[in-house]
Amino acid sequence: MDTDAAETLAADRGLLARSGTAERVASILRRRITEGVFLPGTRLSEPALGAALGVSRNTLREAFQLLAHERLTVHQLNRGVFVRELTAADIADLYRTRRAIECAAIRLAGELPAADLAAVARAVADGRGGAAQGNWRDVGTASIHFHQAVADLARSERISGTARQVLAETRLFFVLTEPTSAFFAPFIERHQGILTALESGDHDGAERLLDVYLREAEVQLLDAYERRTR
Repeated sequence: MDTDAAETLAADRGLLARSGTAERVASILRRRITEGVFLPGTRLSEPALGAALGVSRNTLREAFQLLAHERLTVHQLNRGVFVRELTAADIADLYRTRRAIECAAIRLAGELPAADLAAVARAVADGRGGAAQGNWRDVGTASIHFHQAVADLARSERISGTARQVLAETRLFFVLTEPTSAFFAPFIERHQGILTALESGDHDGAERLLDVYLREAEVQLLDAYERRTR
């Protein structure tokens, strides 16, 4: 585990003082995977993580089991636990799942009283801020937050929870691409277009924009995967 990851987890240690459960540890590790702190193929060292978070080995192992169930980690015999590396089939299946979840969330939002779009707007603003600083990893994180905020519009804990799991897995794909404006900058304008449609009450239009966006992102990542594995 590198120094940046250790410092990041040290900041999380205070949260565990109030709730040292395996679920909370899994939540922290899931979030750090989502944010790109732990990349695919990274070995999750029990001693290092236990020291950083101040939890027992048993608690960590329970957390690893939860993350393995979510397909975020894998246990390799005599080697340890690693952040999972995905396949082309994983990419296709996850984007199929994302279209089902996120597009449905927008449809459901149209059937509910006026939605609070603050989290969606904040994610768009965060993406613009990251781009202005040339920090494309932050733009990628803002994109994940944007899609989570869209899923949250359904006002369903189950939909939000499923989206959180799927989006954490999605972030594993970003290692396939260089963190540059060529890959991430188009996300920002697509997010803005969806937000604008939602703000105007055009949920059908927002859903269409999102569907096209996700289909094109899937193709882009599959192309990146093919280039990487040749």
